[in-house]
Amino acid sequence: MGKFITTNKGRSFKVHDVPGDQGTITAAHGLTGNHKQLTYFQNMLSGGYRFISYDIRGRGDSDPANEKTSIFTHADDLVDLIDTLDIRRPILMGYSMGAYICALVARRLPEIQALILLDGAGEADDTSRQLVLPSLKRLTKVYPSQEAYLDEVKSLYKNLNVQWKDTLENTVKYDIKQTENGWKHKSNPQLIEQDFESFYNFDPEIIGPDITCKTMLLIATGKIAGKSPLFQKSGYRKTQESINNLVTKYTSVNHYELVFNKQPKIVREIEEFLTT
Repeated sequence: MGKFITTNKGRSFKVHDVPGDQGTITAAHGLTGNHKQLTYFQNMLSGGYRFISYDIRGRGDSDPANEKTSIFTHADDLVDLIDTLDIRRPILMGYSMGAYICALVARRLPEIQALILLDGAGEADDTSRQLVLPSLKRLTKVYPSQEAYLDEVKSLYKNLNVQWKDTLENTVKYDIKQTENGWKHKSNPQLIEQDFESFYNFDPEIIGPDITCKTMLLIATGKIAGKSPLFQKSGYRKTQESINNLVTKYTSVNHYELVFNKQPKIVREIEEFLTT
């Protein structure tokens, strides 16, 4: 069910669309991810819900990001995609960077049915920068083989308590392409870093009051490589105070376990949230 969509504004996105009749979940992935990053959630929620995931521009097989890329330009893209697909009363689900994007879209579109923020849309701090920026080095490298890239990422995720299974391997393989010199990540590392830095321009006190749909915020409290959560609880305080119709849930898993390991309890909480 993967396909390319050319939007009303002429942008091309790789989209994975699974049918369902209880509403349409449109899901945005994280900073260096792709639409496959949300496979577990898609598998567990589809059938009941139509579930649309897509490669954000500059990732996977969607169009490249432009030189002014940010969470704000990606929010423009998601509005464009929703309009092109004529999605009525969409449910937005965003993970990490995708949560910032979905919050921005929920602020702009009054017809959003519900908003699900999976460990994102808070205030990033210096700890977030210290944890994220070193991990982007793999985007700059050229690898002699696909297996060499997989080995490096496998080692990285092992330290993050992530289970290496076929689903994750397929997600990681999709991230890279073969070039004349070897294998490289499909993304531009400078533009990825630019996207990350735009997290710091997200102001919950300005954006939150304009979000009128019911909202679920899930905060991952697990430490990254034994150091710290990617986003601190304190960084979500303004988000929690600014969005009126919001329920907060917590999970002890870390930011990466949240999407790369199966989370049936979290899926049940999402289903309960959507049906109440």
